[in-house]
Amino acid sequence: MIHIIDYGMGNLGSMRNMFKRIGANVTVESNPAELAHARKLVLPGVGSFDAAMGRINESFGLRDLLEHKANVEKIPILGVCLGMQLLTNSSEEGELPGLGWMAAKTLRFPKKDGFKVPHMGWNVASPVRKSPLTLEVGKEARYYFVHSFCVHVEIPEQSIMKTNYAGVFDSAIARDNIYGVQFHPEKSHRFGMQFLKNFSNL
Repeated sequence: MIHIIDYGMGNLGSMRNMFKRIGANVTVESNPAELAHARKLVLPGVGSFDAAMGRINESFGLRDLLEHKANVEKIPILGVCLGMQLLTNSSEEGELPGLGWMAAKTLRFPKKDGFKVPHMGWNVASPVRKSPLTLEVGKEARYYFVHSFCVHVEIPEQSIMKTNYAGVFDSAIARDNIYGVQFHPEKSHRFGMQFLKNFSNL
């Protein structure tokens, strides 16, 4: 069973529907007592960094549960969009520390002529390292992005996909059982379906 975490900051319906479309057993859950039974977790996110971290920190038992699932049980966890940024140490968007599961920082897009922020629309995410999540996705797979901040890893081996928009950033990251994607696989048609299928098969 894949549990999509409902902490009030995610596009839950489309994520759940895409998992169902690929035949995955999925549910949306906000109760930490129920999430304790999860064997895979998806951490979505839409909104601001501090608001999301505030909800995680203030929701009774949720932060401790996530830490236990990620670092003790080591179940597969996928952060999506803002959810990926929350995996990093910090973000220039806010002041609160992130979960700190990845040696990475979330930075503002640099100002560059011809590039609007937010980065919105379809773009290529190119695999740069072998990962179970990039199986059969292709080197020029296109995904749907909506974001004003981007992730830069500090350990090159934790980057599995890169995207070029006003400069190169890490659009998919991984460390052991923890994964993050900046794009929205639930809105990325066949490429996103393959990506989520790979996660469900972990």
